[in-house]
Amino acid sequence: MIKNDWILDVLADLKAFATSNGLLAISEQLDDTMLIAAGELASQSDEVCAQTHGEAKPAGPDIGGSGCHHLA
Repeated sequence: MIKNDWILDVLADLKAFATSNGLLAISEQLDDTMLIAAGELASQSDEVCAQTHGEAKPAGPDIGGSGCHHLA
């Protein structure tokens, strides 16, 4: 598990607050923010895995995956 994934919980709480208080634009923006945060956290995790396994990792966000997935 990613050690900084707590931020996703905080963003979800903010989104719930915004939605329940009629702040729909903020709620929608927080959806986008949650996607970006999840992508960045996954990218950090992939970089750590690549460093651990001696692989080169291209720069830039990778929103597609999370965790270490290495097939032999």
